[in-house]
Formats: sequence, structure tokens, C-alpha cells
Amino acid sequence: MRVTWLGHSTVLIELDGVRLLTDPLLRPRMLHLLRVAGPVDARALGDVDAALISHFHYDHLDLASLRSLGLSVRVIAPAGGGAYLRKRGFAQVDELGIGGEVPVGPVVVRATPAEHDTRRGLLGGQAIAVGYAILGSARAYFAGDTDLFDELDGLVPDLDVALLPVAGWGPRLPAGHLDPRGAAEAVRRLRPRIAVPIHWGTYRRVGLARGEALLRAPAEEFARHVSELAPAVEVKILPVGGTLDVTTTTTTEKEACV
Repeated sequence: MRVTWLGHSTVLIELDGVRLLTDPLLRPRMLHLLRVAGPVDARALGDVDAALISHFHYDHLDLASLRSLGLSVRVIAPAGGGAYLRKRGFAQVDELGIGGEVPVGPVVVRATPAEHDTRRGLLGGQAIAVGYAILGSARAYFAGDTDLFDELDGLVPDLDVALLPVAGWGPRLPAGHLDPRGAAEAVRRLRPRIAVPIHWGTYRRVGLARGEALLRAPAEEFARHVSELAPAVEVKILPVGGTLDVTTTTTTEKEACV
């Protein structure tokens, strides 16, 4: 498995010859949010087998970014969102309810619960919020946006990598999100081999400070909490554009910026 964090909740997951892209948000500006990290390397977006959408808030379903992958891209979306996407030209849409799954080549994508209110800023339709388990020769969990929920305990058995949001794009996080401490508690319940913090240090609301130390602070706080709550789990803080190569036969992971 190779995991490349492209910023915010956008992660390229390459597993068993399949390329999956989560919640693509690729623009330098989206409404009141400015991208304060470097631009996305377009080479990372070629030949995507499916885009996984966790929910329909603007910073997770950005139609301009999704269209940049081509209207023929396969989209896996939460239940209730298919009609909205088809009306906007996307020809291949799979809707998944909680527990639903679809194959993408040899990899299985399964929708998992999420505790997140999708009514705020909803683009359209009545899509629920989900996370995704990506199951193949290795196993990953992408949380989307969520708060803690009961089913987190052992949600994905034998989990290799958990991709967890730890912050947002402003000074406060409303209910329905994980802060660094909450994300570390999620790690304790999930019991992955490796935890990767996402949803930090990429976009910032117009007018807010954007110093490097400030942007990185949530990820580092998350790592400290994981060391207390789940010391057996390794935390990998990737830079935007950074890659993590994970093997399932050893505990060796290689991190590099691409």
C-alpha cells in the first residue's frame, strides 16, 4: 500500500494496482478558504480508478476538483447523493449505505459509519456522511469528517493504516469533528498499526494567521496524545505531498516527499 496525502482530506491510496482518491479538494481557493500548502502535483491524479466522497460539504465534495478528474471518473458516494452527482454529469456513481461495499478491481471499498451533521452547507440532495474501509492485501480506514462513535471499537479488524482528521480550517471545531485528542482516542479504539493525521495545515480561512508552526501544531498534538493513549501505534506525520509506503510482511514503512 502507498498513501500520498495531497492536503486536507484528499488522499491517494494505491493498493493492489488500484488508485483511489478521497474527497478531492485541489483548488488554490475555495470560497473563503485559501490553500496555504503547495499545489497538488497533477501527476498524482492520473488514472484514478475511483473517487471516494465521504459527505457533501463544500470542502469534501468540490465539484470543480471532481470534474478535473473527468466526468467519466467512477465516483463512490454516500447513500442519497447519487442523483445529485448524475445530474451534474458524472456517469459512473455508486451509492453506498452504511455497511455497503463495492469492488474496485481486487480491492473492496466499504462504507462505514460517521458521526457528522451533513445539513450544514449541504450542496444538494440528502446524502449521509460516511467513512470508508479500503480492503485488499492491506487495510486502510479513511474517516472523512466524524466525531467519536461507538462502532469505532475494532471497526476494521487487522487495520494497517488509519487516516484521521485532527483539525479544520479555522480556530474552532464544531461538534461532529475530531480534534487532536479525539482523534487519538479514535486510534485507541481502532487499533491500527499506523495512524496518519489529515485535515490540517492545508486550507485557512481568509484573514487568519498561517505560520508553519501554527499549521503543524494539531498534527504534533495528535502524535503526543497517541503516545499516551495508544503507545503501540506508530504515528506518521506526512507533509502535504508526502508518501507513506506500507508493507504487510514487516513493520518497515518508508516516508518520502514526492
